[in-house]
Amino acid sequence: MGSASASASAVNVVNHNHKHNVFVYGSLLADDVVRVLLKRIPQSSSAILPGYRRFSIKGRVYPAILPVENKHVTGRVLFGISDPELLVLDEFEDFEYQRTTADVSLVDTADKLQVQTYVWTNKNDPNLYGDWDFEEWRRLHMKDFVKMTAGFVEELELPEAKPRVAAYESFYQQNADNSEMS
Repeated sequence: MGSASASASAVNVVNHNHKHNVFVYGSLLADDVVRVLLKRIPQSSSAILPGYRRFSIKGRVYPAILPVENKHVTGRVLFGISDPELLVLDEFEDFEYQRTTADVSLVDTADKLQVQTYVWTNKNDPNLYGDWDFEEWRRLHMKDFVKMTAGFVEELELPEAKPRVAAYESFYQQNADNSEMS
C-alpha cells in the first residue's frame, strides 16, 4: 500500500512541474506583452497551425482563430510554460477563448509538436471578419495593449481581480474618454 500512495504523490509533484508548449498567434507574438504577463520571455520557435484561420474581431484589437479547412495560421510556440504561467494565460484569454490541444509544425525543423492554443469559443460570431495583421497591430495598438496588459496583471494579483475582458473594455473606454477630452 505504501508504495502506491508514494507513487501517487510523486505523480502530483511531476504534474505540478509539468511544462507546456503554447502556440500563440496574436498579441502574444509580441515579446513585450509576454514579458508583462509571464515576467520572462520563454524560448520560442516559429510554427504553423494547419486547419485554422485567424480573424479580426470588430471592436477588438486582438484576433481569434477558428477551425477552417485548407487554411493555416502562422505564429510561434512558447516552450516550457509552467502550470502557474498557463493559469495566467488562461485568465488573460478569459471566457472568449477555449484552451485546446492542437498539432503544429515548427518552421525551422518541420517537426510536428502537440501544443495548447486558444480557440475562439463563438464559432458563429458575426463580429469575425477578414484576416488579422500582426504588423498593423504592432504599429497601431501594441503600446496601449502593453499598458492594458500591465493593468490586467496588477489586477490579477488582487483578491477581487476583474476578468481580462472587463480590464480590456475599461482600459479602452478610459482611453476613448481621455482622447475625446483632449
